[in-house]
Amino acid sequence: MLIKEIATIKPLTPEKARINALKTQKDNANKALKAERDRQKIAKAQKNLNTALHTQ
Repeated sequence: MLIKEIATIKPLTPEKARINALKTQKDNANKALKAERDRQKIAKAQKNLNTALHTQ
């Protein structure tokens, strides 16, 4: 039987940790922007549908 060594995870350097944090912030901002655009599209479509239904 072979005993495999478990590789230890080294802590990130401050520079790499900052880069990872900025990437995470960017990803979260992109998700929030997409969600807000989708919310506004849905609200506009609902308003248009409501207007169309009440004008007939």
